[in-house]
This record gives sequence, structure tokens and C-alpha cells, in this order.
Amino acid sequence: MAQDPPKTASVTYADAGVNIDRANRTKQRIKYLAHKTFTKGVLSEIGGFGGLFSVAKTYLDPVLVSSVDGVGTKLKVAFEMKVHHTVGADLVNHCVNDILVQGAAPLFFMDYLATGTLQPEVAEKVVEGIAEACKHNGCALIGGETAEMPGFYPEGEYDLAGFILGVVEKGKIITGKLVEIGDIIIGLPSNGLHTNGYSLARKLLFEVAKYSPETYVNEIKNKVGNELMRAHKSYWPSLKKLVDGEVISAMAHITGGGITENLPRVLPRGMSAVIELGSWPAMPIFEHLQTLGNVPQDEMLRTFNMGVGMLLVINPKKFKKAQTLLERAGEKYYNVGRIVKGERKVMYS
Repeated sequence: MAQDPPKTASVTYADAGVNIDRANRTKQRIKYLAHKTFTKGVLSEIGGFGGLFSVAKTYLDPVLVSSVDGVGTKLKVAFEMKVHHTVGADLVNHCVNDILVQGAAPLFFMDYLATGTLQPEVAEKVVEGIAEACKHNGCALIGGETAEMPGFYPEGEYDLAGFILGVVEKGKIITGKLVEIGDIIIGLPSNGLHTNGYSLARKLLFEVAKYSPETYVNEIKNKVGNELMRAHKSYWPSLKKLVDGEVISAMAHITGGGITENLPRVLPRGMSAVIELGSWPAMPIFEHLQTLGNVPQDEMLRTFNMGVGMLLVINPKKFKKAQTLLERAGEKYYNVGRIVKGERKVMYS
């Protein structure tokens, strides 16, 4: 004879670890932050099932360009330091740079924040950083997802991802097809590691050297944690006039894979690149990391950006115009190499 199940007290979603009321209060604050980024194209409110955005009619043949990314294990440093707004900016700027490579202007951004137990003050700080970066890039934050998943993430940790949509006139897409032998390669300085190579950097700094985030290291003239939390730089404000002026033949965002893996992605068949090591200032953090682990040079070059966050390929006839526009934008630049005949690879000299 079947037994009746034991009677228990009423169980709610909150008892299972998901507090809807707390999440709703957090979303109200997020809604306020997002509103500050709204541009003319935004047609919907935060909180709907989908975000609506109208592309400006000034485009004759608009092409939408999208990208999605995360922050990687840089989040581990953020958790330990309890610094959360900068990773939000990292996420936006990384995505902006990715679509910039094809000449796209950012239109809107959406984020995904997932955690075991929602901590409103942490979520607000993350979204605050996202909103500030969106505003800096002229990009609207039109929605996202804040997911509370008990038992899925360790206490005090979260995951973060973002999606961006931009637009470019079809006839002005930067594809690399205009690249020619003899073109000049310009490097724009990074702001440190940006969001790549953190698994190796954390191993070297925290396991090999036994540093803590609060350790001051003379070789880098900074505390380890502060150095690692430097924001991923956005190049859109400096490069939008160069994009509009059609002076760039190709661009490479130097992320995971370094110069070695990323520059060939934008070169046409029959073209290679020669990069002159030492043609830009060495950043102390990369030199120190290499020393700590006796890391081979080729491994450094395919793991870290090595102080260059964006590479531009410029035709010599347009080089003077590019220089003028970069100087007006207050952007530093270095002549780091040239295009040569070859099969889509980087050679160092």
C-alpha cells in the first residue's frame, strides 16, 4: 500500500535561494543606470522581453556588425579585490573594439550577469561600469539578463558576458582587401593586459612569485592588483574620424593570441607582416611576467598584447592624414612594421 508523502511547511522560490523581490529592486537601479546611456535610436524601455532600436536613416545601405565576449579570468582578480565596476567597462570596451575593426559604429549593448546569490551592491557596481563605458562610446545599454542560480557559482563569484551591435555603411566596411605590400603598420598603446592572458599572469604573480593583490612590486611601480585591474581601453573615440575618413586598410584588435594570432586574421592572401620588436615602449608588467616564469618570447607574443592594443594598416599615401587625425584625437601611436609578401603570418625583426 502506497504511503502518503510527509507533510512539509510551504516552500517558496526564496527558500530555494532565488529572491525575486530582491532581484526586482536591483533591476530598478539597473534601469536607472541604463536610461543614462539611451540614444535617439532606443525605442523600448528596460524590462521588456526584447530591446528595440532604430538604425538612423542616414545610412544608405547599412550592415549590422555584432560581437559577444566575456572578461575571462580577470574576474578572479575582481572577486578577490572586491572591485567590480571596472570589469563592466572592460566588457563594453572589448566588444566595441571588436566591431571597430570592421569600421562599425556601436549602436547598443546588452549584458548577461549570472551569480549564485544576487548581491545587489555588486550587480549595481558591475552595471554602473557597463553604463559608463556605453556612454563614453556613444552606445546605448538597452537590456540584459541578471540570473540568480543557487548552487551553480561559488559564494561571492559571478560570470559576465556582453553582446554588442554596431552598424557600418556597406561600401565602407573595412575588410583588409585594400591592404598592399609596403603598407605601414601603426600600433596604438594598450593600458596593460586589457582582458587577455590572465590565466598565465595570475599563475606567475600569485603562484610563482607568491604575491598578493596588495603587494607593491618595484619593477612595475604599482600594486599587483591595481596593475591587473587596469581597464581595457576603447579605441573608438580616437579612431572614429579615421574610419569616417577611410584612411585605414585593415585593423586588428590585439586580444587573446596576441599580435601573432590576431594580425593575420585581417590580412588578404599573399600578404604577411613584419613587426619590429622594440619599436614601441616596453611595459614593465610584461617584462616582469616574462622574468618571473622565464617565458619564451614567442609565448609572450601569442599570449599578451605586449603593450599594443590595436594595430592599423595604412597606405603610405594616407599616412600623413592618419597621423594628423591621431594627433588631434590625442592618441599616441608607433610605427611598428610593414606589409610584405607572404602567406598571412607575422614575422618579427
